[in-house]
Amino acid sequence: MRTKISLALCALTLAAAPAAQAYETGDILLRGGVHYVSPKSDNHDTLDVQPAASLTASVEYFLQPRWAIDLLVAVPFKHEVELNGTEVASTRHLPPTLSLVWYPAVGGRWHPYVGAGLNYTIFFDEDTKGPIANQKLQLDPSFGLAAVAGIDWEIDPHWGVALDLRYMDIDTDGTLDGASLGTFEIDPLAVGLSASYRFGGR
Repeated sequence: MRTKISLALCALTLAAAPAAQAYETGDILLRGGVHYVSPKSDNHDTLDVQPAASLTASVEYFLQPRWAIDLLVAVPFKHEVELNGTEVASTRHLPPTLSLVWYPAVGGRWHPYVGAGLNYTIFFDEDTKGPIANQKLQLDPSFGLAAVAGIDWEIDPHWGVALDLRYMDIDTDGTLDGASLGTFEIDPLAVGLSASYRFGGR
């Protein structure tokens, strides 16, 4: 009976003990991979911006073991623009995003995180074809909120793999040969898979 009670007390002590911190103040976490960006459907009355994928990278600096600043950058995404299902234009964009990220104290090799921040999207290299060929399409820069949720799998103390889901509030005003097209409410979801490397820590 005493042995059972001792084992039960040990189990309760372990359960109550705080989980070991995955990261430490001053750690830097670099990630590199790919994101697939899917704009919401019917993001404009006439024209639709289509999904695209590109290489991405991020760097996180840990202010505390549970809190980090995350900066996401990317190789420019190229999106096709369709009119009633017909490709009529393309554009490239860069979506640098700065977020404050929180890591709950979860033990083991799995480290989930959530965060929120700001996104600034720049559109460039707009090109027209088909029914609107040779007309000038222009999309204004966008500034809006962003959110991220993800999970890291720690392979060893330095290397890992990350899967994340990001939302960005991207609204841009468009013009065609100077005539207003109204607002494109792109508001995409982006799914990313990355390899990570941690500087510092254990």
